Amino acid sequence: MASNQSPDVPIATAPANYTPRMHIVLFQPEIPPNTGAVGRTCVAVAAKLWLVRPLGFRVDEKTLRRAGLDYWRHLEWEVVDDWRALSAALPVERAWYFTKSARHSYADVEYRFDDILVFGSETAGLPPWILEAHAERTLRIPTRPQVRSLNLSNSVAVAAYEADRQWRRAGWLDSDEPRA
Repeated sequence: MASNQSPDVPIATAPANYTPRMHIVLFQPEIPPNTGAVGRTCVAVAAKLWLVRPLGFRVDEKTLRRAGLDYWRHLEWEVVDDWRALSAALPVERAWYFTKSARHSYADVEYRFDDILVFGSETAGLPPWILEAHAERTLRIPTRPQVRSLNLSNSVAVAAYEADRQWRRAGWLDSDEPRA
């Protein structure tokens, strides 16, 4: 099943909790509470969370229990060793890359089921080599100039719920259907 069975991620694999509607990728995340909040959002919108190493923290049962992340057992998630492994596992041509330097707003695109929303680390964002390779698929969340950046988990929630909103408006999801 998932590569979340690596030595530094000893969490038991459970049967699928849901069929993911989209994929959320965190490229080299550094701050555990942000990743935890993103995991909660993924459960809420039925997204699969992908973590691309290196991680700035351990994801193991003891850490999750200490952080009180009891919803993590409901999450579809996977850890991959690097960008090459992620690219082999997901169709990156359906990916949207979030960066403050993009010209297009996250609200100006039409999201489809199985889209991939890619976010960089909290301190560095996505590396230039990823952004340059996919420049036509970069998106930003507009902010006032006084704001350097949004919190990673907030950015993921904004983008994921925009996709969810579009799908409900298009009738792809029943407006009363639970999000998870």
